[in-house]
Formats: sequence, C-alpha cells, structure tokens
Amino acid sequence: MILLDTMLSTAFHWSQLLQPQFYIEHGGLWLILFVVFAETGLFAGFFLPGDSLLFVAGIYSHNLANEFFSSGNEYIDLIFLVILISLAGIAGNSVGYWFGRKVGPAMYGWKENLLFKRKYLVQAHDFYEKHGGGAIVIARFIPIIRTFAPIVAGIVQMDKKKFAIFNVIGCVSWVFSMLFGGHFLQKWILAEFNFDLRDHLEVIVLGIVFVTTAPIIYKLIFGKAKSHSHTDQA
Repeated sequence: MILLDTMLSTAFHWSQLLQPQFYIEHGGLWLILFVVFAETGLFAGFFLPGDSLLFVAGIYSHNLANEFFSSGNEYIDLIFLVILISLAGIAGNSVGYWFGRKVGPAMYGWKENLLFKRKYLVQAHDFYEKHGGGAIVIARFIPIIRTFAPIVAGIVQMDKKKFAIFNVIGCVSWVFSMLFGGHFLQKWILAEFNFDLRDHLEVIVLGIVFVTTAPIIYKLIFGKAKSHSHTDQA
C-alpha cells in the first residue's frame, strides 16, 4: 500500500520502468525480487531491466540489505542479496519451465501483440538448440533470450533434474557477477578517481545495455551477411 501511494503521488511515465533507480527508490529489495522473478516467471517481463537493475543494486547493496537487517559488513550484505535474489530467479525460471511443459507448444500459434512476439520464442529455441543445457546458464546473461529460454526448455521436455542444476548455476552466477561487479566497481572508481557512479547511473545503464545486446546485434548483422554470402555462392 505504501509503495502504491508513493508511486501515485509522483509523476509517473512508462519510461521509468526501464530505469533501475526507479525500482530501488520506489520498491527497494522487494520490488527487485519481483522483477527478477517476473523476467522469466512471467514471459511478458522481457522488457524489465534485469542486468542493469542488479548492477545498480550492487552499488546500493548496503541500503538494500538494511531493509532486512544491519550487518555492518559489505560481504555479508552482498552474500545475503545474492542468496535472496538468486532464489527469486530460480523460482522464476522454474515457473517458465513448467509453463513451457504445459502450454508452451501452443504459444507458437498465439496472436502477436505488444507483449508477445513469436520471433523471441524462435530465437530462444535456436539458441537452446545450439548450446544445449548450457543455454540455461548463458541465457541468464542475455536480455530477452533469458525470458524465453526456460519456456523452450520446458517445450522440448528437458530433463527436470538437468534443468534444475543448470537453473541454479545460471541464476547464482548471474546475480553474483552483477551485484559484486556493481558494488566493487563503484568502490574502486570512487577511491581511485573520486567519481561517484550513483550520480551517473544513466551511463551505467547504457553501458550494460550495450555489452549485453552487442552479441545479439553482431549475430543479426554478420549472421545475415554470411547467409547472403552462402546464397550467392550457391
């Protein structure tokens, strides 16, 4: 109720949903847990800022951990956040997997709309076919793909135990790297250059978006070029 009142009392624009600081300021750790769960647990959550949100959460790790308890130790704060957020991610992936096993095949016949594009499902399927079980781990680091990878794993009837193992490894690796990366990069840059990343979060967001989407853009551009090349040779 407090969260809702706060959001309604301020001017809201849909673009704020792409800004990590919005979630931290208006919902804190609880909202972060929901976003991480929704990004894979609810297939419509592909637009949520998972990578940049966790990276910025690492910068504010002390404040977020203090919502539950005060440890006074940065490592305890980070480990606590890693465990809690990883559980949310594991749960989200599990729901996506279950959804894929139950109704996934029918999704290929769904009508496309603003929240669902069939091409995302096809891209996730191709990605899974190429990388096998490891796709569940790799997909965690790639926007959009990570939303549909567990669904595709369910569609192709991936072994439950195998999925569970890759799910845990992928979620923990993703959350750990993002949180620790954000926290210690902020700490190092502030100590070495007296430059506070909290005052320039938009740069952080743009940088992470570029890094995480660059492989996809590269594949789209050069993949098409290779395809045309093969076609011409034939």
